[in-house]
Parts: sequence; C-alpha cells; structure tokens
Amino acid sequence: MIVIQGVNEMVKILAVNAGSSTLKWKLFEMPSEEELAEGLVDRLGQPKGNIKVKYGDHQVYRDDKPVANFGEAVASVMENLKSLGLVKELHEIVGIGHRVVAGGEEFTESTVVDDDVLLKIQNLRDYAPLHNPVEAQYIDVFRKMMPWATEVAVFDTAFHQTMDPENFLYSIPYKYYKEYGARKYGAHGTSVRYVSKRTAEFLGKDVKDLKTVVMHLGSGSSITAVQGGKSVDTSMGFTPLAGITMSTRSGDIDFSLVAYLMKKLDIGLDEMLHILNHDSGVLGISELSQDQRDLKEVEFDNPQAKLALNIYANRAAKYVAGYASVMDGIDVLVFTGGVGENSDEMRGQIIDKLHFLGAGIDDAVNKASHGVEVDLSSKDAKIKTLLIPTNEELMIVRDVFERL
Repeated sequence: MIVIQGVNEMVKILAVNAGSSTLKWKLFEMPSEEELAEGLVDRLGQPKGNIKVKYGDHQVYRDDKPVANFGEAVASVMENLKSLGLVKELHEIVGIGHRVVAGGEEFTESTVVDDDVLLKIQNLRDYAPLHNPVEAQYIDVFRKMMPWATEVAVFDTAFHQTMDPENFLYSIPYKYYKEYGARKYGAHGTSVRYVSKRTAEFLGKDVKDLKTVVMHLGSGSSITAVQGGKSVDTSMGFTPLAGITMSTRSGDIDFSLVAYLMKKLDIGLDEMLHILNHDSGVLGISELSQDQRDLKEVEFDNPQAKLALNIYANRAAKYVAGYASVMDGIDVLVFTGGVGENSDEMRGQIIDKLHFLGAGIDDAVNKASHGVEVDLSSKDAKIKTLLIPTNEELMIVRDVFERL
C-alpha cells in the first residue's frame, strides 16, 4: 500500500471539468488509479437536460430531467453517485480536483482551494472570461455541499510557467506585461504534463533526459516543447486562440487583418472574436465542417476540404520544426488529443513534412493504431514518434491525492 501524507487506505477522488452548460466528472479510486465511473450533466438551464453516467461493466445510466443551475448539477452528481452504488456515503469522496483554465502567473502548480485561492481564481477572469467565473462558481458549490473534501484547483496554464521570458513575452511595450500581465500563458498544460511523463515511462527513460514535442491535437490544438520535463515553449498564447489552425479557431493571425475585417464587416470586437474563435479554423477554410473526418470523406472532390486539412498539417509541422531550434534537437514526437489519437491520416500528413528532422512512421502500424499507446516510428527513424492517449482526469486526481 502506498502511503502519502498519512493516507494509507484506498480513497475515492472526483475529477471535475465544468463549463457554462456542461459538467463532466470522473470518479477514481486511489492510489490504485482505478477509474470507477464517468459522468456528464449537460444542457443546463434548458427544458430537457442530459444526464449520463458510465460505470461498472459497460453499464450506462441516462436521465433527461431538467437541470436549472450549477447547484442542481452538483446535486445530480451526488445523487447518481449514491443511487448507482458508486459510493455508500458521500464522505467516501475525500478529494475533488477542478480543472481551471487560467492561473496566470499567480499559480505555478495545483493548489488546495481556500477562500483566498478562490478569490484569486475569480480575479483572473479577464484571462479566461468564459471559463474562470464558471469554474469558480462550481468550486464554491462543491465546497458548500461537500465541505469535508479537499478541493484542489488544477490549472491548464501552470505547467507552462517554466517558460523563459524570451518565449512567453510578446514584442509589445514591456510595461503592458508588468501592468496587465500581457504575455503568453498557453493551455493544455495538464494534458501535456501527463503525456510527457507517460512518454518517458513508455520509453523507459528519465523525463529529465528527453527533448519532447507534444502535439495535443483536438477541437483545440496546441504544440508544446518539453525539455527535461518542463515546458519551454508552447503554441497557444494569452488565450487558446493563438497557435496552429484548429477546428473552429483561426490560430495565429495578423491583427492588422483583424482591424481591416472589422471595418469591412462593420462589426465590433466581440463579434470579431466570435468569428475567430467559432467560425474559423478548418470550419472556416472548408466552409463545410469542423470535423476532419467529414473533410476526409470529400477531400478528393472538394478542394476547400483538402485545403483545410493541408493548412492544419502545415501549421502543425511548422511549430514542431521551430521547436527543434528552441531545444537544439528533438528526441521524441508525441501525438495525443482527439485528432492526434484517432486520425492516422493527419498523423501521417504531419510526419511527412518532418522527414528532414529524422522523423518517420511505420505506415501499417500508424493505420492500425487508434487511441492506444504505441510506438509509431519506422525502423530507420532517427527520432521516436509515439501515440500516447492523454488522461487529464488521472493527472488531476494524482494532484489531489498528493495534497491530501
């Protein structure tokens, strides 16, 4: 039995990922790291809700009762945990880990929540106005409903706080950084932290000895250079809008073009930001779908669909190549995220642009591999290419367990 800070028995920990209309959760037993259940409370505030719990031996519970607010969402989770026999008493859950998008420079690691920490999360709302206020409200509700549990905030940005100024600063007046915190913060940090550690374990090496590029490719996509187990640069910026082309986000763009389009379209900043976040990326280029699977089906007959996929792969490869310069070489490339784990076509398309770095994949292994840990490298490759499925929730509960 593992003993950490006095914990010498199996305990249950909840990992929470909250949004304005959706609450996702997973229940783990620790330290065995066994996933006991996962659930979703969706369509908050709508006439018909969507509650779903997967548990046991492929069992699924569903309910469409309306869920009016955050309090009712949390109450439904507690009700399901007990009614489905996942816990006999709620007190069995000793810790709750909350995904929080923005930690700014205030938080460099996962942190036990008290009144002061909760206030700081709320005060960072300008860095993630769609996320931090909601996450803070959920944390507050859980604290009130389960006051005995240790609440831990796990920040998407914390892992990237090891970046040097030359990699996180923008070339704008320095006083804007000092006065307003205007800098790159990145995202997907919890995912990258898990994947970089798991990569080292998979290869039987110390993470401190590796130069790794993690490609978290999904609806939101980011690429991170990890050297010695620390983030040294990442593609997302002040917000997750920056970086490579994504499903609906533009990625990097010249702001003069943004100003030009605002004038031409006669729209305000909020409308322009909506376009860049929700109407751009592969959806904007293809004018068809944000789902790459839809585009693959028609790419030979639809030039825009093919163009969208080509742009996505091209932008990703450019960032990877740039990080070879940042780290003075690359030991291993890693694919993760919904696209990275499941699209063998996109993996192949990206690696085809990186042969000059010594990257290469086994086409048969690549085509057969979806959502599993596997070495994709070809026999003559000079650097490794792996597929490592991410597990942000497990990383979150590990952080909670370490802080009990």
